[in-house]
Amino acid sequence: MRERLGLKTWVFVAIVVLANVLGNFFMSLGVKRHSTLVGGSPMQYLSVMADPRVVFGISLLIVWLLSRMALLSWADLSYVVPVTAIGYVLNALMGRVFLGEQVTGWRWAGTLLIVAGIALVGSTSVRTSVAEARPE
Repeated sequence: MRERLGLKTWVFVAIVVLANVLGNFFMSLGVKRHSTLVGGSPMQYLSVMADPRVVFGISLLIVWLLSRMALLSWADLSYVVPVTAIGYVLNALMGRVFLGEQVTGWRWAGTLLIVAGIALVGSTSVRTSVAEARPE
């Protein structure tokens, strides 16, 4: 049971990270195809939300939310949050490589600190638990 639970935890970590990174990427890609929304009318926002890339991004972020909720139901918060923080690193890379965003040296330095934190947390054992039934 312990090995299976560990595999399930890592599978959900991967789902959480990928759904977050790809959801943010597609939403950004879709929104950037439209003119600026500063001071925009509600109809402008609705038209942007109808963009297929934005819809796909929102759908992936819903998957991210539900997967994260499931993961947090059996794994420690102090483990889940740092391990899934690799998404910040992947978001920076996606923005730089695929969206042509400028990522400053300070942002890369912060990204390296995140990677160091993930390595430290990842080297610890995962304490997961099955929810106990509470008497009502």
